[in-house]
Amino acid sequence: VQLQASGGGLVQPGGSLTLSCAASQFRSGYTLEDYGIGWFRQGPEKAREGIAYITRRGDNTHYSDSVKGRFTVSRDNAKSTVYLQMNGLKPEDTAVYSCAATNAPPDAFTLPTLMRDSTLYDRWGQGTLVTVSS
Repeated sequence: VQLQASGGGLVQPGGSLTLSCAASQFRSGYTLEDYGIGWFRQGPEKAREGIAYITRRGDNTHYSDSVKGRFTVSRDNAKSTVYLQMNGLKPEDTAVYSCAATNAPPDAFTLPTLMRDSTLYDRWGQGTLVTVSS
């Protein structure tokens, strides 16, 4: 599967932005529903951070403390797209945001682990830059 994140841009503090992660070129017999999807970000001079995870069918999600209550991850498997709705943006949210796909067995890992452990992901999309500034 190939992933492409989009929707980044410049936004003022307190503003909102929605990122999209479009999936394509699946292996034969696979669809987006075969993958858990994580959102990661990397700010200037910061380590990559897992911020959100959504299960294969979208029936469960998990967020980092840094975005909980402000960001919402959702997916439309029929459209092969995952979304990240970001509200109440802060300057510290400035980063390159990337989506990634994992085939990791969902019962083998906790949601917090799936959210933060980038080694569980083997498909990464090109990131999209979000800049929060006045």
